[in-house]
Amino acid sequence: MSTKYETIINELKKRIDQKFYQLDLPLPNQNDLAKEFNVSRMTVKKALDTLINEGLLYSKRGAGTFIRKSSANQRISLPVNEHSGLSKSLAQRIESQIISFNVTFPNQEVCEKLEIQSTDPIYDILRLRLVNHEPFVLEHTYMPTNLIQGLSQEILKKSIYNYIENDLKLTIGDAFRQITAEKATLIDCEYLKVEPTDPILQVNQIVYLKNGQPFETSTSRHPYNKHIYTIFDRKK
Repeated sequence: MSTKYETIINELKKRIDQKFYQLDLPLPNQNDLAKEFNVSRMTVKKALDTLINEGLLYSKRGAGTFIRKSSANQRISLPVNEHSGLSKSLAQRIESQIISFNVTFPNQEVCEKLEIQSTDPIYDILRLRLVNHEPFVLEHTYMPTNLIQGLSQEILKKSIYNYIENDLKLTIGDAFRQITAEKATLIDCEYLKVEPTDPILQVNQIVYLKNGQPFETSTSRHPYNKHIYTIFDRKK
């Protein structure tokens, strides 16, 4: 279940995507948004500050909060330092197609990344994530079964991160992320509907719990023309 400020963030992202607000006019002020969403002004401020830090909005002293024109892009834009999962990051409709879901034992590389032994079982998950019914990302994920307990196909069709935080009561912390350009493979062509000559945006990441324990290592492969990762360097 999303928090109140996350609900506001998702709704504002949806409105920005659908061009609900005019680019040359300020958003409704904090008091009006607080009244609309039935929350405190501080909750609205927290949501707006998050979107400002992501580079979607900017604030003009004495004039209000505006949509940054560069965010009105045809491709879906995600902050490069965002690792809360697609379900929280995107306002669009997200579906998950399970390609394979197995419990197996890790190789040496996965052992090192998850800081486990070769005898510790792991989930081996391959999912195709679709946004508005279109292929968006092919995710290959490994998680230790003794830490992330009870994963099922029903959970995989929704949000694993929501399950981890809301059902397992674990707090997700930091992530290490590496982004590279790669060539399309046969499996990319099959599931992402790309051509053999198309480039692929690959994201390798290790995600940690708040206590520093790694719980996920994954490789995500994106069609080059579907979305972009952004870095917004905000001057303090």
